[in-house]
Order: sequence, then structure tokens, then C-alpha cells
Amino acid sequence: MREALQSRVQRFEELERMLADPAVFNDPKQVRDCAKEHAGLKPLVEMARQLDQVSSQARQARDLLESSGGQGEMADMARLEIDELAAREARLQNQIEELLLGQDPAGDKSVIIEIRAGTGGAEAALFSADLYRMYSRYAAQKGWTIESLSDSSTEIGGFKEAIFGIEGPSVYRYLKFESGVHRVQRVPATEASGRIHTSTVTVAVLPQAEEVDIQIDQKDLRLDVYRSSGPGGQGVNTTDSAVRITHIPTGLVVTCQDERSQLKNKAKAMKVLRARLLESRQAQQEQQRTQERRSQIGTGERSEKIRTYNFPDRRITDHRIGFTSHQLVAVLDGNLDEMIQPLLDAERKNRLDNATSS
Repeated sequence: MREALQSRVQRFEELERMLADPAVFNDPKQVRDCAKEHAGLKPLVEMARQLDQVSSQARQARDLLESSGGQGEMADMARLEIDELAAREARLQNQIEELLLGQDPAGDKSVIIEIRAGTGGAEAALFSADLYRMYSRYAAQKGWTIESLSDSSTEIGGFKEAIFGIEGPSVYRYLKFESGVHRVQRVPATEASGRIHTSTVTVAVLPQAEEVDIQIDQKDLRLDVYRSSGPGGQGVNTTDSAVRITHIPTGLVVTCQDERSQLKNKAKAMKVLRARLLESRQAQQEQQRTQERRSQIGTGERSEKIRTYNFPDRRITDHRIGFTSHQLVAVLDGNLDEMIQPLLDAERKNRLDNATSS
């Protein structure tokens, strides 16, 4: 860890010299690239320098304790300072480890979430709506913004499908663990006999792709417009505002009909298409790292049953790490950190284990 930290400090100092070099300053692209990398390393380097300072102060306090013979007022003050500095040292080391190991290229990205009802019919659709509300409330707690992109609702208030974006800092870092199959066990509102049913809902969390991430040739797209169907405000169902975009090379199809404006529907559909293309590219890259992925927390594949929500016992279990909580109601009310923090901790531990063993 020390070597990894030192190499980043050296790179940071090298970037500072480059940014002060007139030859580099005259190249706008190189300046932009250097400045971006410099800004990314700055929090880590500042923490490294704080750690060096705290470690130095701790050594001085230990020397003072030793020179005092462990007796008297100075020794008592030294002991208090040593304890305080040790706690600060531990905190800084943890934060540095998180920055070193937790850097996910997509971690700071906003996301597009796709929720689809699986087995269970109407009950699965109702639970899709429950998950949509859970993520919406969690986003509100974090200060993130949410935007509906497309949905297919049922007459009793459920969702066959809901696609929406969540924007804000570190959204993907926290929500990437939600990809997979969510299983619910409860008595449906429509069940007269009181029998417990098991239903499933599939969730996909896609990091939002910018144009610089995914280059799309307009010649590879087929755009179809048609009249929106289903409930809507005045004008929604009377004009050809709905949009269907087909990405010809991959066969991916995205539709959007939520807005009255054809241009707005096209913009939303393109946002979803970019995210799906980025996910597809990342999936291909991940296939080349199969062995490494086995040591991570699941694979994020949609076929995985990642979590069970048991309503009779008010129990929620994450099967990837064997974590169980009885705060089911609170979690569904948006207090999702109850489930996410143990996953973050487990991911960090696995990455640290892999780093120290390699």
C-alpha cells in the first residue's frame, strides 16, 4: 500500500511540474488531460501528506513519553496525544485505502435503472413499484435527482417496466450492487386465502454514458416515430411524438413516449441507448477478467438472485454476502444504506485481500 501511495504522490508532483511547463501550457488538450488527472489525485495526495504529518507528530509524542520516564503531567499529556493521533492515523489510512482501491472508473457516474417485473404477474408488478419508490426515496435522501425515462404501468398501480435516471455524485458507486434478481415473499393484496406468494423483479443498473464514452454513428441508427399509446395528457396520444431507435449493428431497440415532444423523447431514448451500449462493452471486457470477478461480490449478472424481501418475518437478506436485516420496512422506505454499506465494506475487504496477496 505504501508503494502504491508513493507512486501516486510522485505522479501528482510530476503533473504539477508539467502544468507549470510553458511547452505543456501551449497545448490545450494536454493541459486539460493533466489538469483532470491532477484534480483526481489531489484528495489522495492531501490525505497522504496529512498522514505523514500525523505520523510525525505521533513519533514526537512517543519520544516525549519515553524521555519523561512515563511519569508526571507531561507524560499524561503525551499519552492523550498519542491516543488521539492513533485514531486520526487509522481514519486517514482507511480513507486512503478506499481512494486507492475503491476507484471505479464508473463510480462517479450517474445511472439509468431498469426495473422489470419477473415471475409473479400482478404481484411482481406491484413490487416493481415498491422498488421504484425505494430508489426514489433513497435518491432524495442523498440529494440526487431522478428523471423518469419510460414506464409501463398496470391498472392496480404496479409497473411491468420502469426506466429512470438518477443523477448526482457517486451514484453508481452506491447503486451498482442493486443489479440482479430481487425476490419478494409476501401475501398479495389480491390473495383471499392468505397464502404467501414468491415473485421476482429484475433490476439493471447502468452507468450513464456520455458522448465521449460511446461514439454512435448516426448511420447506424434507424429512427421510427409513431403515436403514443396508453394514458397521457392532452396531445400525447394525438401526435407522432413517440420514438423508437434501433441500433442496427447490435440490434438494440429503445422506445420512449413519455413526452409530448418528439425531440425530448429522442433525447431520452438516446440516453438509454448509450447506457446499454456502454454496459455491453463493459460486459465484454469483464469476460476477459472472469477469474478476478470470482473474487468479487457476485458478478452483477441479471440472472443472479441477489436479495430476498420476506414480509411475514420483516426480514431482508442479501445472498451475496449472507447479510440479514430485520429493517425491511425502513429499507423499502428509502433507508437503503442498511443494505449497501455491508456490500461496500465486503467489496473493500476483498479488494484489499487481493491487493496484498498479489
